[in-house]
Amino acid sequence: MEHSLLNKVPDASSGGTACSDVFAKFCDIKPRLSHDKAQIEASRCYFCYDAPCVAACPTGIDIPGFIRGIATNNLDGAAERILSANILGGSCARVCPTEILCEGACVRTAQQAKPVEIGALQRVATDHAMAKVAAGAPHPFARAAATGRRVAIIGAGPAGLACAHRLAMLGHEVVIFEARSKPGGLNEYGIAAYKMVDRFAACEVEFILAIGGIEIRYDQALGRDITLAYLREAFDAVFLAIGQTALPCLALPGEHLQGVEDAVAFIERIRQAEDLREVAVGRNVVVIGGGNTAIDAATQAKRLGAEVVTIVYRRGREAMKATVEEQDWALGNGVALRLWSSPVRFEGETRVTGATFALAEGEAAGVFTLPADMVLKAVGQRLDSEGAGSLPALAGGRILVDPVSFETTLAGVFAGGDCIASQDLTVQAVADGKSAATGIHAFLQQRS
Repeated sequence: MEHSLLNKVPDASSGGTACSDVFAKFCDIKPRLSHDKAQIEASRCYFCYDAPCVAACPTGIDIPGFIRGIATNNLDGAAERILSANILGGSCARVCPTEILCEGACVRTAQQAKPVEIGALQRVATDHAMAKVAAGAPHPFARAAATGRRVAIIGAGPAGLACAHRLAMLGHEVVIFEARSKPGGLNEYGIAAYKMVDRFAACEVEFILAIGGIEIRYDQALGRDITLAYLREAFDAVFLAIGQTALPCLALPGEHLQGVEDAVAFIERIRQAEDLREVAVGRNVVVIGGGNTAIDAATQAKRLGAEVVTIVYRRGREAMKATVEEQDWALGNGVALRLWSSPVRFEGETRVTGATFALAEGEAAGVFTLPADMVLKAVGQRLDSEGAGSLPALAGGRILVDPVSFETTLAGVFAGGDCIASQDLTVQAVADGKSAATGIHAFLQQRS
């Protein structure tokens, strides 16, 4: 099995020669630490008792424990501590906002204004474990005796995969129904290419499936190809991990023009491109929104060669969903930021030529127009409650679940990830999937 971890792209900033031109701009922005650097960084950890970094991690990884493993050259043990709590620890090491989670709680911050690089150390251990399995080593987790129970999971994103892995460990058979042709969810389709390079998302799925007992059926969308009623009849339990896939319309004049599109579609084209030079990008790009999708779309547009890229947001920087680190990353890449401005229309006849915005109340009155031959809308996503067919009860536009068991208002139907009222983070989706698996297991035991 080909594995990206065995063919690591050199870091362009350290003299690597594998990347050039546009490809250099999409190399791994946080390359894996060397053995010596990992040892030095691990030695900075205080190995706190009742560590605040653990409490800040939604999946509750034993962070001091795994860092001690790295410090003592026990990478197998370090990886097992991580993956037993978070089977997608490799992707979370790459995309988690560690600056506001584990590293934000690190006690080193108060003393040196520099936390232990927990995310980077986590990557060292998880990459090691995944590379070993890819090379033929036994999977670090074994399945329990078969229970004879079958669970259907809708969605092969982080929540669905985490739930599937935990259920497989418990001895249940799992069938994942995935609407698209590849697994991984946002890890495969929605993450900036320089955050998760090569085939890592696919390799992580292969690592998860190596435990056995998990089948994925592709091009199977809820409401289109399968129904919840059928799944409840055919399986002993169902887990909904359908995310938020509906894209809102701004309902503005000119929104139909060529060149106006959703940012998630642009990011997906980059993620799926075999040759980045073939990804079309405008000269003047305007991105509307203030979350991570806006940051990823804008920064990648700039790195693809756009001359001017501007993020326009309706409030101030402090209200943006993207972290300060993400905002600074975009600005450092030459992206401009216009605040307190809301879109009112898009200019052009057949293709967009500009985007017009109104200044927010309290600012200088008036409107302004930015030249644009590409406009990327990053104004959020919502649960596709219509396309998915009949769903359990909703609250605030998301599926209502019990906070402990994650069971919905339909008996035997559970839900987790972005489709419920939860933090829209990969690590939170993993935590939801793991917790839901515990709830499903308890439900199945009660029915024995």
